[in-house]
Amino acid sequence: MLRFTGSALHTVLAEAGINGCRLILVKDHGVYFMSEIGENKPDGGGRQHVVYAAGCDPYVDDFDSWWNRAQDELGGDDFVEYFDIDDPVLASLYGTAGSLVVEATSTHLYLAAEVGPTTKS
Repeated sequence: MLRFTGSALHTVLAEAGINGCRLILVKDHGVYFMSEIGENKPDGGGRQHVVYAAGCDPYVDDFDSWWNRAQDELGGDDFVEYFDIDDPVLASLYGTAGSLVVEATSTHLYLAAEVGPTTKS
């Protein structure tokens, strides 16, 4: 199971929502989500807003660690998979501090939202 958390997740979700496009799960140099349409880095070095799975960020995690985790969770091949931003699981994360969880089998990818209870003010 891979978990995507924090403000980076919500920034990527918001970017896809604003642009009315799909969310892309990528497994190549790490495992990450990004908006199909979005702002690029000023230096042209890729997308400005990306959220890496916990333990699969090549800029934070040791190569052998993230590479083995990505292999264990998603298999050996690099890929991209597109998700509709209006998917009920993704939509349930709007306005929350929740996390997105991805689980894979040999034939399917499953998304789940982990949203904690809301507190009354």
